[in-house]
Amino acid sequence: MALFEREVDLTGANTLRLPCVADFAARPKTVNELRRVLEVCRADRLPITLLGGGSNVLLPERLAGMAITPAFDQWWIERRGSEATALVGAGANWHELVMTLAERGWWGLENLALIPGSCGAAPVQNIGAYGVELGDALEGVQVMELATGGVRWLARDECELGYRDSVFKRALAGRVVILRLALRLSRQAAPRLDYGDLARRVTGTPTPLAVAEAVCSTRREKLPDPRELANAGSFFKNPVVERATAEALLARYPDMPCFAQPGERCKLAAGWLIDRCGLKGTRRGAFGVHERQALVLVHFGGGTREALLDFAHGIADTVQARFGVHLEPEPRCV
Repeated sequence: MALFEREVDLTGANTLRLPCVADFAARPKTVNELRRVLEVCRADRLPITLLGGGSNVLLPERLAGMAITPAFDQWWIERRGSEATALVGAGANWHELVMTLAERGWWGLENLALIPGSCGAAPVQNIGAYGVELGDALEGVQVMELATGGVRWLARDECELGYRDSVFKRALAGRVVILRLALRLSRQAAPRLDYGDLARRVTGTPTPLAVAEAVCSTRREKLPDPRELANAGSFFKNPVVERATAEALLARYPDMPCFAQPGERCKLAAGWLIDRCGLKGTRRGAFGVHERQALVLVHFGGGTREALLDFAHGIADTVQARFGVHLEPEPRCV
């Protein structure tokens, strides 16, 4: 089997289904295969683009160099009484992992069900939903240096996790590939039901599976399935502003969702801001704002990345003009 392919169509490899052709693409199934691909890239001085499940990237029509998607998906659990650590390959499907662990009675990841993508991409964005972030369960990340092939573990604190942010988007961007995650699990009941209407949906004695299924049900009601309608999930980050800014807005809009953050700051709901501007359900050309969730931009087909970015900038400008709040895109622009 060839180590990599030439002239690879990646349109189906990103959930927005933006047209893209890569010079070369590889799906290494082992760490050794990955090391060999990296050796080829270094020898031929090929630019490297790392891809996961394609759920949080904006691809160009032509991608120079080598697109690498780690495909090693083995994972196992190391138990310590009622506690455990799951060691998970970067290529494992995130949602399938969450549901399998929930079915087996392990607490820790259930609120993060139905988030698309691979496990290796999870720490990059510090994925989060329903009051929980990956960082709440992350113990460490194993990485390989692109320049040398050397492998090392980063402790959680070294990952510098923040809201939809990490060291992998900053100091280590383009320098390492994520190989494996270490995730903390527990048999001790720890339901987090204080977000949205999860408490109403989970009846009786909560189990990890009941919480995960409630999260799935909620997400399916609000978010389009990328297999049916191309999208990248939440397109904008929820903006974090100074408390004084939030209080001034609350005086004008008392129903505005607002969540206190450390350091005298507040997190606002980007979807609410977009909806209040009357943009939910609007469409321009190949792209639109989803009719049920204003935070999601959808692709109806035939569009390009440039057209999508132009559409998104128009939305951000409208929110800025009305609320004085800047919206930042969440997907990574390759």
